[in-house]
Amino acid sequence: MTAPISESWTRIENWLAEHAPATYAALAPPADPADIAAVERVIGRPLLKPLVMSLLRHDGLLNQRDALLPGFYKPMSAHEIATAWQLLTRFYDKREADEIGEEADYDFMKRGFSSVLYGHPQLIPIARDLGGGHLVLDHRPEIDRGRVHEAEAVEGIRRVSHELWTTLPVLMEAIATSLETSQSLNGYTPVVDQEQRLCWDIAPLRSDQPLHRS
Repeated sequence: MTAPISESWTRIENWLAEHAPATYAALAPPADPADIAAVERVIGRPLLKPLVMSLLRHDGLLNQRDALLPGFYKPMSAHEIATAWQLLTRFYDKREADEIGEEADYDFMKRGFSSVLYGHPQLIPIARDLGGGHLVLDHRPEIDRGRVHEAEAVEGIRRVSHELWTTLPVLMEAIATSLETSQSLNGYTPVVDQEQRLCWDIAPLRSDQPLHRS
């Protein structure tokens, strides 16, 4: 059974405080509930509870250099989520998406990237990397509700098959366990740099490993 996201945050905070104090210091204070309500007004729907609970724990990171999530992603604040959502949804072509259909696009996502879904208004950005890519949380009422996807401007939306992306609570629990055990997480290993910041090293691929994360 997956632990509550608050429990995973406690484990992550404890590890950072002891091993990566610079990243610990970069954790933002809790989001103001009024800011979360403002995001919901902008996107026109309630945010999923795990995302709300995470924002109420930490409203993103204070330092742009820190990447708390594997894949070099930085959790976003409530304000950043609203701003990114407004930007990304400008690229969404609803007519093209309707022509393809949700089921066909879901099948395509399982095999690779879908450019059609990029900017879908119910795929809410929750984290960003330095290259401009995002993690998005699926708020659609269909099969993938609550799942985390990768979003790249060129390739589009990618449904990563690894189980750690199935929900935000699963992802956060996996991060906590990886930090505590120093075990690789989907090809990424937690390390601490000379500035006492958390980093994620990419594990070298074995000959029997695929060239993409799975």
